[in-house]
Amino acid sequence: MTDRLETKFIHSAGVDPHTGAVNVPIYLSSTFHQNSIDEFGPYDYSRSGNPTRRALEETIAKLENGTRGFAFSSGMAAISSAFMLLSAGDHVIVSEDVYGGTYRFIAEVLNKFGIDHSFVNMTDLDKVAKAIRPNTKVIYVETPSNPVMNITDIETAAKLAKANGCLTFVDNTFMTPLYQNPLDLGADLVLHSATKFLSGHSDITAGLAVTKDAELGDRLGFIQNAFGSVLGAQDSYSLLQGIKTLGARLRQSGGSAQKIAEFLHGHPVVEEVFYPGFSFHPGHPIHERQASGNGAVLSFRLSDKNAARLFKDALRIPVFAVSLGAVETILSYPATMSHAAMPKEEREKRGITDGLFRLSVGLEHDEDLIEDLEQALEKVRIKSKLSIAN
Repeated sequence: MTDRLETKFIHSAGVDPHTGAVNVPIYLSSTFHQNSIDEFGPYDYSRSGNPTRRALEETIAKLENGTRGFAFSSGMAAISSAFMLLSAGDHVIVSEDVYGGTYRFIAEVLNKFGIDHSFVNMTDLDKVAKAIRPNTKVIYVETPSNPVMNITDIETAAKLAKANGCLTFVDNTFMTPLYQNPLDLGADLVLHSATKFLSGHSDITAGLAVTKDAELGDRLGFIQNAFGSVLGAQDSYSLLQGIKTLGARLRQSGGSAQKIAEFLHGHPVVEEVFYPGFSFHPGHPIHERQASGNGAVLSFRLSDKNAARLFKDALRIPVFAVSLGAVETILSYPATMSHAAMPKEEREKRGITDGLFRLSVGLEHDEDLIEDLEQALEKVRIKSKLSIAN
């Protein structure tokens, strides 16, 4: 089969060998009949394995060039299960501006198991090196980071981890296998909130993980079965369907995101735009080396919370909601949505101010989106002038 990903997205799951069905069957069964008391078949109970979920897990393993894939009930279930590979007394290093749910799990849950952590600015790998301790076991990378789109050099971070006996975990949600393959760059485990781009339709929650080698896969497989937060057969089927259209969806939305980022950058009301596709983005050279595209997510900052409220209220097309990566454009307000679990002082230290928005660009016509953003920003500009005049 060709190595081109768009083709792999559609054909990795194959056809049903028994019927020739072009879609994987949905096995809505919690348990499976066994023919012997001494030897069980490949499936016995759906927490431990389900044929529909297995097809999904094999698909994501192929797409990420790994050995084993795992499907979980949410992105956080995948991330949490990965961290369950650690033991009391271990230490982890985590991207400073990580997703708020990951921050909450590490800061408020993982510490209850005696596992210590350090949040580090991973745009500076010297800081990562200095943060490594004798008991450091994992370097956890999110690149581009959520929501300010900082870039970490995956290959160098992985080499640093290996030199110190650590594993490298990478959250690849924003880029997907279409644009970035962390395992090929030396990472040991790649994670996805498959709720987002891989599904693409705001209709399921799901998480995926892929390991680079079989031994780590066996360890994570044990955690998946013991922890039990697995993806159901129906949602596994839906996710397989979403993956088939990922190439077409992300290329269109990514093209629109580029135009929108350029428009916002040139608008006087917008203070700053965070987008890895800009040549002047500090991490652009690294991103260009390790990723083949810029994705469909960007963030931008207005002056303050009042300007943010005016802007949001004036928009007509984007959905104002938690999440990203869908066919509809989604505008999010990280301070009270994705990063609400992070204390205000920690948010602001990471650049997540009360004027910051995250925009996940969907499949609407790019000109319609730009016209809508323009009229909303114009209302902010007029209101601001009136406030100054008064």
